[in-house]
Amino acid sequence: MLAADLLPRLHAAGHTVTAAGRADLDITDAAACERAVARHDVVVNLAAWTAVDDAESHEREAFAANAFGAANLARASSAADARMVQLSTDYVFDGDAMAPYAEDSPTGPRSAYGRTKLAGEWAVRTLCPDSWVVRTAWLYGAGGRSFVGTMARLASGDGPVDVVDDQRGQPTWTGDLADQLVRLIASQAPFGTYHGTASGDASWYDLARAVFAGLGHDVARVRPTTSAAFVRPAPRPAYSVLGHDRWARAGLPTLRDWRTALDEALPLIG
Repeated sequence: MLAADLLPRLHAAGHTVTAAGRADLDITDAAACERAVARHDVVVNLAAWTAVDDAESHEREAFAANAFGAANLARASSAADARMVQLSTDYVFDGDAMAPYAEDSPTGPRSAYGRTKLAGEWAVRTLCPDSWVVRTAWLYGAGGRSFVGTMARLASGDGPVDVVDDQRGQPTWTGDLADQLVRLIASQAPFGTYHGTASGDASWYDLARAVFAGLGHDVARVRPTTSAAFVRPAPRPAYSVLGHDRWARAGLPTLRDWRTALDEALPLIG
C-alpha cells in the first residue's frame, strides 16, 4: 500500500528506483539481499509480515520476515555503504500510555507481530548504523486494503456499522507518509528513530464517522462499541498515539492533522 504512493514520489524527486517485490527478492535470503542492494545508495524496507492475528500462530514465519529479513537488508546496506530506511510500527509499545509515546519511550510489545517488528528494529540499528527507523500506524491509502477503505465501502450500503471507540491512534495517509520519507532521504537528518504518523488522534469510531461524513453519508449509522465485542487472537494497543519531537529537532516538518489528510485522500479511496 505504501509503495504505491512512495514509488511515484521518488521518481518525481529525481531518484532512480529499483522496486523489488516479493517475487523479485526473498529478503530471508542473505545472499540475494547482498546482490540486490549492491550499487544502491538508499534501501527502503517496506517488506513485512503484517497479518497481525496470523502472526500469533506463525511467529516463526513472521520473525523470518520482520527480523531476519530486516537484518539481511541491513547487513547488505552496510556492506554497500548505503543508508537504510526501516518501516516499523506502533505495536512495539504496550498501548498503556496516557500521553504520546516518545521516540525513545520504553518498548513492550504484547503481540507476536510487535515482537518481531521490534527485533527488526534492533537488527537494523545494530547492523546498519546509517539507518532511520520510521514507526507508523493506522495506515490507509488507495493502494491496498485498509480500515478507511472498508468504511468507505460500508458507507455506501445500509444499516448500522459498529466500530470500537476504546482504541486511540493516528490515522495516517500513505501519501503523506511517502512525502515524509522522500524528505527524510533528501535530508541530513540524524540517523535514529522517528514516528511517521499524522498529527492529532482519534478512535476508530471517530475515524469511521469522519469517513461517512466525508463521503456524504449518515454518520448516525456508525455506532460505538468496545474492543470486547471483537475478540481477536492478537491484542490491540488501546493507545497508539506517537510523539513527533524528533522531526522538529531534525529540521523536518511533522505530518499534518489526520482530518485534513483524510479530506484529500477520500476522493482517491472512496
